[in-house]
Amino acid sequence: MKITVVGSGYVGMSLSVLLAQQNEVTVLDIDPDKVDSINSNKSTVVDFDISSFLAEKNLKLRATLNKKEAYKEPDFIIVATPTNFNPENNSFDTSSVDSVVKDALEQNKNALIIIKSTIPIGHTKSLQEKYQTKSIIFSPEFLREGKALFDNLYPSRIILGSKSKLSRDFANILSNAANKENIDILFMESCDAEAIKLFANSYLAMRVSFFNELDSFALSNKLDAKDIIEGICLDERIGLGYNNPSFGYGGYCLPKDTKQLLSNFNEIPQNLIEAIVTSNKTRKFFLASEILKSNPKVIGFYRLTMKEGSDNFRSSAIQGIIEIIKQTDTKILIYEPFINDDQFLGIQLSKDLEEFKRSSNIIVANRLSEEICDISDKVFSRDIFGDN
Repeated sequence: MKITVVGSGYVGMSLSVLLAQQNEVTVLDIDPDKVDSINSNKSTVVDFDISSFLAEKNLKLRATLNKKEAYKEPDFIIVATPTNFNPENNSFDTSSVDSVVKDALEQNKNALIIIKSTIPIGHTKSLQEKYQTKSIIFSPEFLREGKALFDNLYPSRIILGSKSKLSRDFANILSNAANKENIDILFMESCDAEAIKLFANSYLAMRVSFFNELDSFALSNKLDAKDIIEGICLDERIGLGYNNPSFGYGGYCLPKDTKQLLSNFNEIPQNLIEAIVTSNKTRKFFLASEILKSNPKVIGFYRLTMKEGSDNFRSSAIQGIIEIIKQTDTKILIYEPFINDDQFLGIQLSKDLEEFKRSSNIIVANRLSEEICDISDKVFSRDIFGDN
């Protein structure tokens, strides 16, 4: 099959590499540097498996800046462009998705357009009605940063917001490209598929928030959070996943998806969804006050990324704590090797890790690392289990 993937972030890049094993895949992007990287067999994101596939496998993959070239011949067009949450209208900014759908339909009336970008519940249906076509469908992705290709090779499930023959064909393409056998594949209406994405991520955010609030309680009462969490999670109904305390949930998806779900509720009565959104802010204020208790002269923030194995620090939880502490007179340093500039958020970036360690009275780290294990007495972290 001929497939075009629009966007080369974690979703687009991992899908492109996955599908290029057996199909002719063209990646369309607006960034010339990303196009050059892909055409040089280099990943646009930090993901070990993606980089390995590009280096070692004979993939039918190329990238282009040319929309007409990308849309002209494919059987399937996958939309994987960003949809950031816009607080002004209390909803996702779907302009990039809408633009791709419009351009794709103008160039190709026969392709099935599969939206992988996260969108409000009901948005696919509105596009179908606007263009009077059923060839626009939604298919949620469930990928982790730094593990995106792995999660496509071993998917928990494949969901298509359509019951058409073309959507079944696409599900088979995804399934055939994966390494996992006997994958659960579900076909449903687009609105239901959109709801699955938002509710699934909101549940994960709720779980993160629950264990963070447990940790806040333990910290306040000088209890052992690790012992408590282990005792709770050995109950099979609760389980061991997503239980490592952090500075809050963050990254590409959870902050914006929880806000979008809350917006979708509109006038529907709810308490829990709003609590998931507000609990994240509460956690950051609590931890900021804990950090400031010792009156440090210099607070060093070690890494802005959300987790190990990722280069993403968009909406990372640690930034919320930085913003709170910025309101005080305390000097702040940041160590983040992924940033080439001298400053971030108006704060000095330290380029030398050893100097950063020496200059900081306390070092704040969302996730622990061997790089700072030698100064553990200085480190403030709620990373209990040493995983993401």
